[in-house]
Amino acid sequence: MQKMIKVLGTQSNAEGEKNEIELITEGKYYKKNNCYYLVYEESELSGMEGSTTTLKIEGKNKVSMQRFGTMASKLVFEEGKNYSSQYCTEFGNFELDIFTKKLDIAMVHGEKGESLEIHYDMEIKGLVNTWNELKIEFI
Repeated sequence: MQKMIKVLGTQSNAEGEKNEIELITEGKYYKKNNCYYLVYEESELSGMEGSTTTLKIEGKNKVSMQRFGTMASKLVFEEGKNYSSQYCTEFGNFELDIFTKKLDIAMVHGEKGESLEIHYDMEIKGLVNTWNELKIEFI
């Protein structure tokens, strides 16, 4: 089913710089094999125009985010756990480490007001460390 969503991403770094992006778009939300999926197109605002993001919500404790297109990555969020991954861009491939500090999943029926919130630390090895918050809400 098609749903309107609001995606709010905040990223901070060690220098105190903060970057916030808000995207309102239409997404596809469905259930398959006891997992919920949310699929949406990125935009120029997010810096990932030409990419599609798929979130796989596995119960109340795990979310996988996969991006395809101009940017490709797979991130796994599980509170209190660390995951390593690859981030593929037009400028090359980078190693990522993700540590999820908070995961709050309130997306079940696709109803207005339901949301997903993730707080995580991300290190792009050898380049940068950031502190991130991602909130996606049905509107």
